[in-house]
Amino acid sequence: MANLLTLSRLLLLIVVAVLFYVEDAALQVLNFFLIIVMFSTDALDGYFARKRNEASLFGALFDIAGDRIVELTLWIVAADNDLIPIWVPLVFIARGVAVDTVRAGHAAARGETPFGLMRSRLGKFIVAGRFMRIFYAVIKACAFCGLAALDALPALFPEGWAALGWLWTWLTYGSVYLAVALCVARGLPVLIEFVYAEKNTIIPRR
Repeated sequence: MANLLTLSRLLLLIVVAVLFYVEDAALQVLNFFLIIVMFSTDALDGYFARKRNEASLFGALFDIAGDRIVELTLWIVAADNDLIPIWVPLVFIARGVAVDTVRAGHAAARGETPFGLMRSRLGKFIVAGRFMRIFYAVIKACAFCGLAALDALPALFPEGWAALGWLWTWLTYGSVYLAVALCVARGLPVLIEFVYAEKNTIIPRR
């Protein structure tokens, strides 16, 4: 069930990505709600995995891969639509490749789920802690929802946009740059602990 929800999120991503390129304002607003649904399935797959005892190494890796595909696709699409600068998706791509390579390698070697690899208390809170994971997902969802409706709202509600458009824009880009900061902050503990572990690994003499 959990893996099916992850798969459904990837299928919905195709629709969401296409709607970013549609000029119809009503469909752009629809995209706002589809993004909410898509991120809701991210929370539900973890819930069902725990509820039905379906948690597994494959499921954890599939969930992380699904998250990466969703977020990287949306950041790239947003940049391609000139909604954000190109360096934003580049930060997420670089961090994602570096961190997921380390986590996947260690998970395969140790047989642990990727989030179970953190050893320090701070690392566990920032990277694996439930609060931080939910907070990070909510901030990304707010950023993508805001970007999806950024062009539609002025066309549909010109008077309201004239009065409150600044607030929507501020909240949207505040979420974008906070997501970037959290992306880097949540990646550093993984890389630091990896370097520390490798540095302290005793290589046996031949």
